[in-house]
Amino acid sequence: MEIARRLFVAAAILAISAWLYLTSQGKGGGYGLRNLLEEQTPPPDGSGSTKLDFSDVQVIRQMSEESAKLSDKVLPCVVSINTLSLERTQTLAIDPLRGFVPQDMAKIVPGTGSGVIISAEGLVVTNYHVINGVKKLNVVTHDKRAYAAEFLGADRERDVALLRIESSRRDFPWLAFANSDDVKVGQIVFAVGNPFGLTGSVTQGIVSARDRHIRDGQQDFIQTDAVINPGSSGGALVDFFGRVVGVTTSIYRGDENVRAWQGVGLAIPANDVKRVVEAVQGRLRSQAQAAAAAGLAVLGRGYLGIELQTEPVEIDPLVLGTPQIGAVVTDVDPRSPAATAGIKPGDVITKFQGMAFRSPADLLQVIRTQPVGSQVTLQVVRKDETLDVPAKLGERPDLPDPGLGFPESPPKVQQTLPTQKEQR
Repeated sequence: MEIARRLFVAAAILAISAWLYLTSQGKGGGYGLRNLLEEQTPPPDGSGSTKLDFSDVQVIRQMSEESAKLSDKVLPCVVSINTLSLERTQTLAIDPLRGFVPQDMAKIVPGTGSGVIISAEGLVVTNYHVINGVKKLNVVTHDKRAYAAEFLGADRERDVALLRIESSRRDFPWLAFANSDDVKVGQIVFAVGNPFGLTGSVTQGIVSARDRHIRDGQQDFIQTDAVINPGSSGGALVDFFGRVVGVTTSIYRGDENVRAWQGVGLAIPANDVKRVVEAVQGRLRSQAQAAAAAGLAVLGRGYLGIELQTEPVEIDPLVLGTPQIGAVVTDVDPRSPAATAGIKPGDVITKFQGMAFRSPADLLQVIRTQPVGSQVTLQVVRKDETLDVPAKLGERPDLPDPGLGFPESPPKVQQTLPTQKEQR
C-alpha cells in the first residue's frame, strides 16, 4: 500500500511539472513542446526558434568574404609545374651468345609540383626537389596555358629553385614576399598549390610554430596545420594580405606507418626564399655584365653538342697523378662547337675551365649556364694522353617539344636508358 501511494505522488508531481512547463512555453510566444504535441508546424520564417543577433556573426561573415577575395587574388599567381623524369631500372635481356645479361632500362615518369609567380615578367619560385633531375618541365598557369620554363638557379640546401617562364608576356599576376620574421604563431595562413595534381586548391590553417628544425643543419621551417599534400610542394603559404610568408615544401610524419595527413606541414620562410632569389639574380647580372664587356649578346644558353655516358668514370691515378672523376663522350653532333674543337667519342672530359665536377649531369649544367660565344678550355683524356682542348660555345638549338599533357597515371613506356645529353 505504501509503495502504491509513493508512485501516485511521484506521478502527480511529474504531471504538475509538465503542465507548468507547457503553460510557460505557450505564454512565451515561441514554438515549444506544447506546440509540437498539438501537432502545430513551426513558423516558416523561423521566428519561433531561438534568435541569434546578426551582429554576432558579422565578423565571421566578413572573414568568409575576405577569404574568398583573397583566394581569387592568389590563385592566378600559383602555377602547376609538370615534369618528366627517367626512373632507372635493370632487367635481364636475352643475348644469343651470352644468354641472359643485365640491361639498364628506364621508364618515363611524369610528376607534378607547384610554383609561385613573383614578378610580372614570369619569374617563378618552387622547390629544388620538384625540378631536380627532371628531363623536361613546363609551367601551367591558372588559366590553363602551358609555357616552357628556363631553370635559372637554385639553392639545394634551402630547397629553393628559380625559374623563368619563356614568354613575351610582361603582365603575369604575381605575389610579393612578406617579412617572415614578423610571422606570429597562431596567425591565419592559406596554403595554395596543386595537391595530387588537383590544380587551384586552397586550404586554411594557422602558423603552428616558427623556427622549426626537422633535420640536421641550419634550415628553419614555418610549421602550419594548413593541409599540404604531394603536389603542393613549391606552392604559396600566404597571409591575409595575400603576401607570401613561405613556400610549402613538405609534410612531417610522426609515424611512418600512418599515410594520412597528420597536421604538420612545413614551409620555407619567405626571407630565406628571397635570399636565394637575390643571389641567383645577382649571379645572372654579373654574367650579363661580363658578357656585355666581351661583346656577347646571349646569356646562359651555352652549347657544345656532346652526349655523355650517364655514370661518371674514375681516371687511373697514373694518368693524372691523382684520382679524378671524368665524363665519357659517347656522341658528338657533327655540326656542333665540340666537333669544331676536335672532341671525339671516347674522350673523357675531366675538367671544364680548370674546374672538376661530380657527375656528367653537373658538367652539362655548367655548360648550359655559360654565355654563348664564351671561349672555354676542356681537359680531356684520350688514350692515356691528357689534352687541353679550347672550344667556343655556341647557342643551344631549340629542340622539338614532345608535348607535356601528362596523364593522371604514369605512361607505360620503357626504353633503353639514354645517356646524359645537353637539353634545352
